[in-house]
Amino acid sequence: MEELFKYIRKFGILNKEEELLIAQGLQEITILKGEAFIEAGKVSRKIAFVKEGVFRSLYYNKQGDDFTRYFIYEGRFIGDFYGFADQIPALEYIEAVTDGVLLAIDLDYFKKLEKEIAVWPVLFARLHAFVAENKLKVASTMLNLDAKSRYIHFLDHYPGLANRVPQSMLASYLGITPSSLSRIRRNIV
Repeated sequence: MEELFKYIRKFGILNKEEELLIAQGLQEITILKGEAFIEAGKVSRKIAFVKEGVFRSLYYNKQGDDFTRYFIYEGRFIGDFYGFADQIPALEYIEAVTDGVLLAIDLDYFKKLEKEIAVWPVLFARLHAFVAENKLKVASTMLNLDAKSRYIHFLDHYPGLANRVPQSMLASYLGITPSSLSRIRRNIV
């Protein structure tokens, strides 16, 4: 729980009573590998903080092929923030790459926090902006790199994560085939 509050404190100051109020609304949930936390086309009523595990955001093309947009792992928030806030259907899936444990908060309790903690709306807006900006920076960087450089960038920015996700998902994230990723890995040693 302390890891969650350490992360939240980057975006605003909460007193102990406010932290206790937040903690009272958290539900620890386990999601097994392959299960979805968010499903495209459905309205999400929860957001969560990743306590354990690796998740990925993905979408499917018309042929049914899946494409990994990004990975989420310990110490980060997970969810469809836009859909959650506006109660509109999600555009992507978020699924567990490994078994995971989340500290989730539902929409009703989130709204209670907005009313009872004066800084909550601003704090959460800052957190959301930070997450969105990071996604945009990573996507922009990846667009300007060749496949080998994208892989090296991934290794530098997400140490240890390459060993926790299947090669096919990592290749999808990098925008290359699994066989190309194998070649790149062999040549980097």
